[in-house]
Amino acid sequence: MPKLLSARKGPPQPVAIVGAGIAGIATAVRLAVQGHRVTVFEAQESFGGKMHQLELPGGYRFDGGPSLFTLPHLVDELFQLAGRNPQDYFRYQRLDPITQYFFADGTRLTAWAEEEQFAREVEEKLQVPAAEVLQFLRRSGRAYEATAGTFLQKSLHKASTYLSPEVLKALAALPQLGLTSTMHQRHTAAFQDARLVQLFDRFATYNGSDPYQAPATLSMIPHLEHGLGAYYPEGGIYAIAQSLVRLAEELGVQFRYQEPVLEILTANELVTGVRTSQDVYDFSLVVSNMDVVPTYRRLLPTQPAPERTLRQPRSSSALIFYWGIARRFPELGVHNIFFSQDYKREFEAIFQEKTVSDDPTVYVNITSGHTPTDAPAGHENWFVMVNVPHDQGQPWPELVARTRTAVLRRVSQALGTEVGTLIQAEHVWDPPGIEARTSSFGGALYGSSSNNTLAAFLRHPNFSGQLEGLYFCGGSVHPGGGIPLCLLSARIVSSLIMNEE
Repeated sequence: MPKLLSARKGPPQPVAIVGAGIAGIATAVRLAVQGHRVTVFEAQESFGGKMHQLELPGGYRFDGGPSLFTLPHLVDELFQLAGRNPQDYFRYQRLDPITQYFFADGTRLTAWAEEEQFAREVEEKLQVPAAEVLQFLRRSGRAYEATAGTFLQKSLHKASTYLSPEVLKALAALPQLGLTSTMHQRHTAAFQDARLVQLFDRFATYNGSDPYQAPATLSMIPHLEHGLGAYYPEGGIYAIAQSLVRLAEELGVQFRYQEPVLEILTANELVTGVRTSQDVYDFSLVVSNMDVVPTYRRLLPTQPAPERTLRQPRSSSALIFYWGIARRFPELGVHNIFFSQDYKREFEAIFQEKTVSDDPTVYVNITSGHTPTDAPAGHENWFVMVNVPHDQGQPWPELVARTRTAVLRRVSQALGTEVGTLIQAEHVWDPPGIEARTSSFGGALYGSSSNNTLAAFLRHPNFSGQLEGLYFCGGSVHPGGGIPLCLLSARIVSSLIMNEE
């Protein structure tokens, strides 16, 4: 007999959430606040999805996936909705500086938190007038403020969205958004210095896209860091998931770990429950935090799938080396970028050739400077990431070995030290491994890419158009990947459910 969790009549309704990623956890909190009884089913042994943590021998701790934290108010508001003081659960500080940049020609540049100081730094190091930098950043901010209320905070697939006042503001901004040009074209038009163009082009990677294809609309992304700020949570990024799970459990949310959902059950175009590895449960509301492709392919095998949506080009993935480093580098901060010589070649390799460039840009995240317990005294924990294509059967052992050599060459050259000799502990996470742990199709970190003008509208909506009671959250659906957008997807789902009860 099925284990009946629901009478399915009247509020509060029981809700099943498939996956305990950050969007699933945030959705659970919001629905619990609304009065629903929420059960989260998670295939892994713990919560977090990509936002997990990793410990290596010798006393090194790492945030497993996301490393950049912006828009912290989206976390704070979850505690406030529940009548809690966010600081009783979760604290963070604004980073200053944000990022240390190392260019291939030996130039070093510090991205300070304040726009004016950053602009002066650019003028000093790259000889680009500070006024031009400020003009670009403020234009980026205006575009974000004009469009975020419509394109990020609401469903793009509901008619009511287009009747709201925010739409008029977004429509007025359309001529300035650059819908017919690429990010790279916008940046080369704004700046003569190729290094500064490369710096702003890199923001395409924030949603796994290619600046040489992605629309200039995405040039608003720098505003998240330089206008609104980048932050560091006490205890690292994993502390976000930890604090929200604590809140969810206080609200009565039940987490069932190591119990993967095998099928979402349906009848007569209605969701009726879930079948897991352990039992069958009755639910009339199900929210999938699993990537939308395996949600349809594995959990809804008898339902027609939105093939056009599922065939959208995938975002990039990542190849991550977790290194325990037996030395401290005072010139490095929390976020560090070591740029390649030929950025265009790097993205051609990822998106056209489906391989990894011989000279990739390297991102190094180090948290031990802010959380000393993340590494032994005098050591550092290096999260070293290279953007790579999603898995399509490439020879990953060979690519991992080749890329490791290229990474060590680039970083060692920039720092004037043979970094390879300092590695005391190591772990590698490649696209097949990312898919295995998180069910992200092909290990693509952000679902589909944003390499065309209509990409935002081609993402899967946060609800099913075929099955009543089925909803979607997380990085593979609207509004996209990354911590802030996943949190916004939770807000959209909870609003849809509340308005449709």
